[in-house]
Amino acid sequence: MNTTIMRQLWSIIDESSGKTLTGLNDSDLINQIVTKLNTKQNLSSEDCGVINAYLRSRILLIRELAEYSMGH
Repeated sequence: MNTTIMRQLWSIIDESSGKTLTGLNDSDLINQIVTKLNTKQNLSSEDCGVINAYLRSRILLIRELAEYSMGH
């Protein structure tokens, strides 16, 4: 995954509503992020697989950031 995709990925997470992110199960949360990223970048199926694995490994961090953003 290149740095442009990585930046866009975390930008999407940052811009997403904490309420929306905490209201989704893990699979739906990851699918929503990948779908939004795919509208900005034309992702290959290999890219999607790498991004899915990356997001799964960071799901707790994403949820913590979402909860934090709801409190501020």
